Amino acid sequence: MLEIKDVTISYKNVPTVKHFSLSLDRGEICSIVGESGSGKTTVIRAVLGLLAGGGKVTEGDILFEGKSLLGNTAEQWRKLRGTDISMIFQDSGAMMNPTKKIGTAFVEYIRTHENISKKDAWDKGVEMLEKMCLPSGDNIMRSYPFQLSGGMRQRVGIAMGMTYQPKLLLADEPTSALDVTTQAQIVRQMMELRDEYGTSIIVVTHNLGVAAYMSDYIVVMKMGQTEDEGNREHMLHESANPYTKKLLEAVPSVGGVRYVE
Repeated sequence: MLEIKDVTISYKNVPTVKHFSLSLDRGEICSIVGESGSGKTTVIRAVLGLLAGGGKVTEGDILFEGKSLLGNTAEQWRKLRGTDISMIFQDSGAMMNPTKKIGTAFVEYIRTHENISKKDAWDKGVEMLEKMCLPSGDNIMRSYPFQLSGGMRQRVGIAMGMTYQPKLLLADEPTSALDVTTQAQIVRQMMELRDEYGTSIIVVTHNLGVAAYMSDYIVVMKMGQTEDEGNREHMLHESANPYTKKLLEAVPSVGGVRYVE
């Protein structure tokens, strides 16, 4: 469904991600892990055409359902983003306008992609919020972002991202700003969304424990390049890469249990 073919991404003609490749099938979850600055977020932003600061793909190609995304017009991107491909940001609350209530932003988002009335858009928003296990979706819609907890804001972001049951969901550190209990809830909900809708997911994270729990395939990045990759079992039990081993050793144990085994 998604194929990233030998892609190099440059800023001001200086490559920051070099020769990155990845193939993702329908319903597959892939995690891209690595230290800060390794190029993880740059890769998924390139997939959605959202490279900041003049960044661009200077080599290779990105194919979605067999069609290159690199030549998309602004109108083609508008139709694609939020419908076939959606993105969850690291802190969804920070991406929301603090002067707008959740409902106002959600209704605008829905009506951008669908020609329906404000009332129908409101009802659709409430339904999606309640699917994310948010109590009283109507009250959430009438709230400002600052009135919600971090976990609730993140659920709002996931609800918006899943409104049109995208074929591909890009998640940029979706749990890093959350407490451990909420992290577990968010991860389980993302996996349930995959199971229910057949959505493919790319998760960017520095937490190899999260990657090991939810992923079918794991890519380890270092300094803008693929350092190691493979299916979950290979990466956890068979990889001989010293950097991967260090990342595994850094995963803490809870109550004597290691969640990467």
